[in-house]
Amino acid sequence: MHVTIPYVVAAALFGLGVHGVIRRRNAILVLMAVELMLNAVNLILVTADVAVRSALVGVPGEAWANPNSQAGSGGVFALFVIVLAAAEVGVGLAIVLQYYRMRKAVAIDEVPLADEVQE
Repeated sequence: MHVTIPYVVAAALFGLGVHGVIRRRNAILVLMAVELMLNAVNLILVTADVAVRSALVGVPGEAWANPNSQAGSGGVFALFVIVLAAAEVGVGLAIVLQYYRMRKAVAIDEVPLADEVQE
C-alpha cells in the first residue's frame, strides 16, 4: 500500500481540526477539534513507522532500526499521544464544566481575559 493515502487522510483530519479550533465558539467543540488534530498526528506517526521499516530492509543498525523487531516505535509514540489526549480531555472538560457552573455559558468569545476581569 502506498503511504500517500494515510498522509493525505491525516492532512485532511488535521486541517479539519485546525478549522474547528479557529471557527468554533463552543469550548467543548474546540476540545473535540483538538482531539481530531491529535488523532491525525497518531495516523502520521504510525504511517511513518511503517514506511521507515519497509525502507530499512537489509540495513544493519540498532534495535529500533531493525525491521524484523516486533516493537513499533511509531505505535509507541502514538500510545503516548493517546495518553496525552486523555489527560487533555480530563483537564479541559473539568475547566469547561467549572466555567459553565460559574457563568452558565461555554462560548469562548464571552470569556473575559485576565486584564478584563473585574470583581
